[in-house]
Amino acid sequence: MCLIVFDWRPHATEGARFTLAANRDEFLRRTAAPLQWWDDAPGVLAGRDLVGGGTWLGMTRGGRFAALTNYRAPRDMRPDAPTRGTLVSRWLMGSSAATGTLPDTALGYLDEVARDGALYNGFNLIVGDWTRGELAWYCNRADRAPALLPEGTHGISNAVLDTPWPKLVHKRAELAQFTQRAREGADVPLERLIEMMRDPRVAPDADLPATGIPLERERALSAAFIETPEYGTRGTTALRVRVDGTRLDVEALERSDDDGSHRIVRPGAFERRETYIIDAAR
Repeated sequence: MCLIVFDWRPHATEGARFTLAANRDEFLRRTAAPLQWWDDAPGVLAGRDLVGGGTWLGMTRGGRFAALTNYRAPRDMRPDAPTRGTLVSRWLMGSSAATGTLPDTALGYLDEVARDGALYNGFNLIVGDWTRGELAWYCNRADRAPALLPEGTHGISNAVLDTPWPKLVHKRAELAQFTQRAREGADVPLERLIEMMRDPRVAPDADLPATGIPLERERALSAAFIETPEYGTRGTTALRVRVDGTRLDVEALERSDDDGSHRIVRPGAFERRETYIIDAAR
């Protein structure tokens, strides 16, 4: 997952508490399962990396959420590092390979992750619990401790939270416009958020970050929707969590290049939608 923009309103008593649009960028050869309820953890809704076994973004029937992006540091990559996707799946499944159980709170979990953060290649990790009104962030390449996220519209790409790369700035601003419109009574369909993220325009050279990769590749990766012969945006997820009295209504939509057969069809047009209700008064 290489671009996530989200609007977080933890104190909302009606309307959207959480709205997200995200692109997962990955090598085309890496197999993955699409968004679905997991057989070995029936309360988890997520895609699945069939190489490492973890996931890049997911949620649960109880209200937990997590998403991950890689931190771009090509000179700092270790091939023997543990897979980062399990950091997402552990929170969703509520278990740890080391201890068997996890802290109940998002910040408590990230504090535990941070103790072993140096073992992993670079990552950003967002975890939360919609029923508690908690959303927290940690980056193992930032000089910051895990922290709860304030209300507002945020973005993460392959640098620390809200680093002003052009695609993040543009998509965060577009999402902010949509969510403001929703608070004024005009909900934006999730399909519109999907289309927003599938934008192939590259940034001008003068605006490109310098992350240690060749200029031609820096250009290609500056698009929100990436398309190269061996690597690109494999799927787009839109998600909304609305408050309705004592319940939360969750709607998720994924558009991807895989119909579930693990054969890649570009650009992806396969869609999966899931809706469910969480009792927020539990």
